[in-house]
Amino acid sequence: MFSGSIPALVTPFRDGAFDEKLFRGFVDWQIAEGSSALVPCGTTGESATMSIEEHNHVVRVCIEQAQGRVPVIAGCGSNDTAVALEHMKAAQAAGADAALVVLPYYNRPNQDGLIAHFRHLTDNCTLPIIVYNVPARTVTDILPETLGALAGIRTIVGIKDASGKVERVSAQRQHCGPDFCQLSGNDDMALGFMAMGGVGCISVTANVAPGLCAEFQTACADGRWADALALQDKLFPLHAALFSDASPGPVKYALTRTYRDFPADLRLPMTWPSEASRAAVDAALAHAGIA
Repeated sequence: MFSGSIPALVTPFRDGAFDEKLFRGFVDWQIAEGSSALVPCGTTGESATMSIEEHNHVVRVCIEQAQGRVPVIAGCGSNDTAVALEHMKAAQAAGADAALVVLPYYNRPNQDGLIAHFRHLTDNCTLPIIVYNVPARTVTDILPETLGALAGIRTIVGIKDASGKVERVSAQRQHCGPDFCQLSGNDDMALGFMAMGGVGCISVTANVAPGLCAEFQTACADGRWADALALQDKLFPLHAALFSDASPGPVKYALTRTYRDFPADLRLPMTWPSEASRAAVDAALAHAGIA
């Protein structure tokens, strides 16, 4: 259902408010550059700092601007199952193609709790779900066996895997089947992830280098591994630099250098990246031939 280079879109804020006009242009640019789907209101979009109303508005704007040219996977996760369901229903009403649902953070449910969380969502909304596993942020990890149990639910169609464990691709193929959609959540590991059976990446770097990221994904899908490795070498410093300080600080800094009039605003508790981080981003952009 989903594959290729899928940016986890940043949300531009100007003077504290959502810059809708710039965001619409940014969506158009991403599609023109070859992004195969879009994720509004993920972690990179600073969804944790948005009200429910603002969150749902950003999702609606993304869907409206995409106009069906590429699928939209709406960020819908919450540590509160009821809030996640509210986001899913709003995204479905707006025309989203799927929901990206992060494991409940802070609460730290066990594996039974994870199953109950996702079963409640699928029992009450028919929007397809991509499970988002990012233990570094949630302190919760969904095991391949647990994911396999959920994969039997028709509307749970894939995973964004940011576990940092590339071997999970093979384990999840074993438990979920080869057709279960596995998307990397780590740009720096995407080459190995794809070689083991992944079909794409929900990417931070694609915000800044959508064309190169799309080209990389196409090379992987075509089995042109030498070309993919060359692109990995070109992009790897940028993958690293964009996480040299708290994200999305570095990626927003990069966009102020590469995308016209992109605002520098971040919402607290996020702050502007350090001088060392900015220098790393500058060097990586030069290495990739972007700036």
